[in-house]
Amino acid sequence: MIEAFIIDEVTEELSASEKAVEKTLDMMNEQQPILLAYLFSESFEVFTEQEREFILFLVCVIWKSIFRVFGPQEIVRETHLSAADDANWGLLNEVEGHRFRERLDVFFKQHPEEEELLAFIEDAILDDDESPVTNEGREPIFVSLKSIVDCLLLPNLR
Repeated sequence: MIEAFIIDEVTEELSASEKAVEKTLDMMNEQQPILLAYLFSESFEVFTEQEREFILFLVCVIWKSIFRVFGPQEIVRETHLSAADDANWGLLNEVEGHRFRERLDVFFKQHPEEEELLAFIEDAILDDDESPVTNEGREPIFVSLKSIVDCLLLPNLR
């Protein structure tokens, strides 16, 4: 399990320096090229420029936090991302709640070992003055990031 203090440390490190983010993206490109390609795919063009930049930052925090605890990961394949994305949309579409936080409860119940990373994502994309995420972008961003977490973290927990 990735503990909150690790996520906080990584967030601080990456927030302090643009070079740290660039270095993390370079490492991710070397070790997880499909994952990085996914983030630059057509499906992410629906997001605003600010949202796409924020997504990249959040993925850097997620990837580096997981890397810090588990070391290098299995290479994520397009089929893994697609399957995780389909499964996560399926879960979300079955939820009857209307409020954003209520709709996400299903993800926390499904994989409690991901709780801290999911809470980090949820808090980051909530509707507040500091978040660049639009109301329309919230659910798709959450599902995309949850799918990335699934592909990176779950193989370590089996």
